[in-house]
Amino acid sequence: MRTLSFLRYLTLAASLLPTAYSLQPLRREDGASGDLLTGQTTGGGDSTTFNGKSVPEMASLTSDNLTPIIAHGYWLVEFFSPYCGHCRHFAPTWQLLYELYYTQDILSSTEKGDAISFTQYYDYHFGRVDCASNGDACANSKIGQFPTVVLFKDSVEVKKSVGGKDIKAMSAFVEETLETIWPGSRPKDGLKLPKVGEHEVEKTLMPEQAPGPVIKDGSGTTTVSGTKSMVSATKVPILATPNPDGKSKALTAENFQRLVTTTHDPWFIKFYVPWCHHCQALAPNWQGMARQMRGKLNIGEVNCETEKRLCKDVKVKGYPTLLFFRGGERIEYDGLRGLGDLLDFSNKAIAVAEPIMDVDAAKFAELEKKEEVLFLYFYDHATTAEDFAALERLTMSLIGHAKLVKTDDPVLCERYKISTWPRLLVSRDGKPTYYTALSPRDMRDFRRVLNWMQSVWLPIVPELTASNAKEVMGGGKLVVLGILSRDRGEDFISAKREIKNAALEWIDKQTQAFQLERQELRDAKQLRIEEAEDRNDQRALRAAKSIRINMDDIERRDVGFAWVDGTFWERWIRTTFGISVLTDNERVVMYDYSSHRYWDVTMTGNPIVPSRTSILETLPRVVSSPPKIAAKRTMSVVGHAWWTVKEQVFEHPRVSIGVSVGALICIVIFVRRHGRNIDLSAALPSYFQVGEKGNAMDGLLGGSPGGSGKVD
Repeated sequence: MRTLSFLRYLTLAASLLPTAYSLQPLRREDGASGDLLTGQTTGGGDSTTFNGKSVPEMASLTSDNLTPIIAHGYWLVEFFSPYCGHCRHFAPTWQLLYELYYTQDILSSTEKGDAISFTQYYDYHFGRVDCASNGDACANSKIGQFPTVVLFKDSVEVKKSVGGKDIKAMSAFVEETLETIWPGSRPKDGLKLPKVGEHEVEKTLMPEQAPGPVIKDGSGTTTVSGTKSMVSATKVPILATPNPDGKSKALTAENFQRLVTTTHDPWFIKFYVPWCHHCQALAPNWQGMARQMRGKLNIGEVNCETEKRLCKDVKVKGYPTLLFFRGGERIEYDGLRGLGDLLDFSNKAIAVAEPIMDVDAAKFAELEKKEEVLFLYFYDHATTAEDFAALERLTMSLIGHAKLVKTDDPVLCERYKISTWPRLLVSRDGKPTYYTALSPRDMRDFRRVLNWMQSVWLPIVPELTASNAKEVMGGGKLVVLGILSRDRGEDFISAKREIKNAALEWIDKQTQAFQLERQELRDAKQLRIEEAEDRNDQRALRAAKSIRINMDDIERRDVGFAWVDGTFWERWIRTTFGISVLTDNERVVMYDYSSHRYWDVTMTGNPIVPSRTSILETLPRVVSSPPKIAAKRTMSVVGHAWWTVKEQVFEHPRVSIGVSVGALICIVIFVRRHGRNIDLSAALPSYFQVGEKGNAMDGLLGGSPGGSGKVD
């Protein structure tokens, strides 16, 4: 390979060569004479033909136009010298590479089946620079050897290949980049390649539905975006009408990444195995949901018996597992599997593909009438694209829980006393709770914001269901649980209203008590500071000023509110609390799930009813320490004893280790004292041979034949 240090010498030598020894144009096999290094032809036209398609002359770039031309899209540029033997040898391969890719057509997923050209689809172009005539361009690109092929992305060098390579190596060089532009759009084993000098090759079968920038405008025509970016969860467009056939599509390892994880299309997918009874029971509802979601949401299914590797990569741990995917992110659906439940979730999931709604005061008031929980994001003119991108990431996790909207309306800012932007709050039944972090970094911290949202996304009085039971009851909370019946019309509505009023009043009282307690601590700190200043005691003053008021250190009993359908969950309620809504009417219990205790009577011994007065006069006596009302237990004495041992011993590592060591020591001492009198052959089942008879542990697994031992 020649180096650029000889460039001026070569140029001068070429000008001095006699005409008889000048470099002549190469003769093409199609009869047209021309220079394969520049693509210019003489007598054969300005274009070539490959696979029956006309290929225009490759772009010849110069020092003047190189920078502006490669400023947009991908450009694969060859830097060469016409006096370099290696370049002349590489020239037919380079031209063939250009013709091969230029004549490729990408079949879009549009209804018309329009063919999108390779150049449009990938925004990928070919060009060449003659370094003998454009030394400045080659020097600026730091070209040191010929030929050198450089890939530029928006004028920035991505990678390069130095030296002449064969068509297979150059095609692999190109394919690597194309797969990163639109993952899943390239054939797995690469293109079928022609030999140098050939003008046609067998067409390579492309993926069924390659992802990419194919979109429809309002007139139904197919258009292509002019500039692409590397694929990302926030920029990949939705391609075609989702679920056009109203069927659940069978997905495999080959098409899962292409259709699901590397696109922005929403997918609701079932992971199952044919022999699973729960999967078989779900199948009719799943197909029914797919029919209802025709044209709205992509529905798919993966057979984990045949696609074991895919299910392992997705981390499926049980069957069936239902996951919702969008833009590389996913959430698991853990609700009920009735057709209505699946449709309810699916309809809420469809909204994820839509932009976050921008609301004013009037629209927000309308939403408050429909939604129990609303997250409201405040922004102003200085809010950045990075802030909005962080906000968009939250929508997936909110499916089925709450709605997220944004606003810059001054009326809403005044209503909620917003003076810094961006700001986030949640409105539950009109009662705001603010996200306390204010710095831009904290507002963009997806995990931190989501953790806060999860702590407040339940309504003030949610319905207790199978999908949210752990969330409602967990965390050591005392839950005021209303046992109601939907069948009782006005009584049901009135009972819910009474419980909600009690909840709102209790929250207000707790907030006031919290503020009062914090103010008392601040006053106590200030008194210490003033006392130290009066005594001129600098040491005490520093100690007083260093006191940090941390309200998290103050023990307070968390109280939650919820209601449950006593008719639907009648059996569980009857066995747990001894209450039947069918005979006892609406009731309220205060349930401490973590300690398996509950209270169902007031101080006077009367049942707690869904009344604001009954709840608020009983609750303070229950949360006091110790409770002023005797608790009842949801399990027997033996069950409670076992639970106590389990909680106090087995779930504490140090205690568990101590008990285990003590038990081991006792066993060792016992064996040393009585070991001579122990018949190990009768004591240890592991010494038995298969089929051994004549002892109490006959049988393969240590159980007597015909007995109750486990048989596999």
